Amino acid sequence: MSILTFKRQRMSPYERRNLLLGLIFISPWLFGFLAWTIYPLASSLYYSLHRYDLVRPPVFLGLKNYVDFLTSDPHAGIVSYNTLYYVFLSAPLGVISAFLLASLLNTRVFGRSTFRAIFFFPAIVPAIVTAMVWRFLLNVQWGAINAALKGWGLPVIPFLANPELAKPSLILIHMWAQGNAMVIFLATLQDVPRSLYEAATVDGANAWHKFWHITIPMCTPVILFNLVMGFIYGFQNFTLPWLLTSGGPNQATEFFAVHLYRNAFLYLRMGKASAMAWLLFIVIVLFTIILFKSSGRWVYYGGESS
Repeated sequence: MSILTFKRQRMSPYERRNLLLGLIFISPWLFGFLAWTIYPLASSLYYSLHRYDLVRPPVFLGLKNYVDFLTSDPHAGIVSYNTLYYVFLSAPLGVISAFLLASLLNTRVFGRSTFRAIFFFPAIVPAIVTAMVWRFLLNVQWGAINAALKGWGLPVIPFLANPELAKPSLILIHMWAQGNAMVIFLATLQDVPRSLYEAATVDGANAWHKFWHITIPMCTPVILFNLVMGFIYGFQNFTLPWLLTSGGPNQATEFFAVHLYRNAFLYLRMGKASAMAWLLFIVIVLFTIILFKSSGRWVYYGGESS
């Protein structure tokens, strides 16, 4: 066995100049990355090990914040149930709705471009506007939907005021706002080789067989991507639940992110909130790993399944 000795090559003046220029050009991004990503991450990890209320100096507690949330927080059970309920329904249903919309908008229909713009529009609307619109539509007393039901002599539906209907109502709103996923699916559908459909037609396959055996398998990599993004978004869902229900009624929409916000900015338990954030990060990573591990059974990569 021979020992290879590598000599460290010195950079030439030209290479050093290019390196310096490159660092200067990316320095705004480096500063932003360090100030708005690395520092907040390190700070949250530091505060998760302390008792901190923004007023008094941090007091080191070790892992007590983590243990207290998992063992003694009276709301941990309902918060975990609400979050898992929302995630496991909203993520797949959102992917299904986006995929079906993209499949419909990929056909030759009159006004296709207009319909694409209409269905994509919810993705670019600010969350506060979305909340105001849906509050107007779903309100029990003066909501447009319930006003129409009253006009037809039908009973009103307490979409956001009933603990049993609050989470399904938020899931429906999530399914409505799938413009980004729809556009990604639409681009993927247009890349499916036409020759596969032509060969299937020659073999006597009908529209359903083509959709099930060609369209869906060819789109499974993008389905996996949107499913992962849906799970990540679902675990961090905060804006609409807080604006529409503030965690109610009767804690029916007290999701993990809502409970984290409440501890951080209402109760000033910054240490506990930071610990909750890291627990949420670990859960998201675990679910993402599980999804990628299971993808080998159903994701098709152009001739190879992995």
